[in-house]
Amino acid sequence: MRLPLAEAFVDVLVDTGVSHGLIGPREVPRIWERHVLNCAVVQDAFPAGARVVDVGSGAGLPGLALAVARPDLEMHLVEPMLRRTSWLQTTVERLGLQEQVTVHRGRAEDLAGVVSAPWVTARAVARLDKLARWCVPLVSPGGTMVAMKGRSAEEELAECRTALGRVGVVDARVTGHGAGILEEAVLTVDLTVGDRSSQSRGGSASDRRPGRRRRG
Repeated sequence: MRLPLAEAFVDVLVDTGVSHGLIGPREVPRIWERHVLNCAVVQDAFPAGARVVDVGSGAGLPGLALAVARPDLEMHLVEPMLRRTSWLQTTVERLGLQEQVTVHRGRAEDLAGVVSAPWVTARAVARLDKLARWCVPLVSPGGTMVAMKGRSAEEELAECRTALGRVGVVDARVTGHGAGILEEAVLTVDLTVGDRSSQSRGGSASDRRPGRRRRG
């Protein structure tokens, strides 16, 4: 991670991030570990030079944290609220990330066909089945959605497998990140999206249950 840039991001979060209601005042003492590092360690999910869409970016978590950690990533931040997108754009400019980060105002479900990428991520936005309905249309065929989840990731995935298959997910697995950096590894549910054209020709992805393999 580019430490001076990360420190500048933290300074913004504890200043205008709090005053704009994006970060609660009680979160300030744990901004680094609970928020910035918690998001930054997920950077190992993305290959070099990846184009990534962050849905429901809010305070730039994980989107801006990933941009700080990985200057090679092309980040697109999706956020529906004007107050938050204005803050995100100002923060992007303050950190000098204009060439790497683009802010989009709108709901994910309204941006299908407008914004897309091989990689889509989100943090604590919604339950997995609902999140997939919003995000899968933004994932390029064969791409992956990396959903940041808590300790119940395995349980939530098990409960949502059938619904995930219905929206085109052909493989799903839980991955751990940052085990050697944080006290507790960050868990993501990684959802691989099938080729929609082949699904329409040969049946829906719900005919195949997403896989249960686990790596990391």
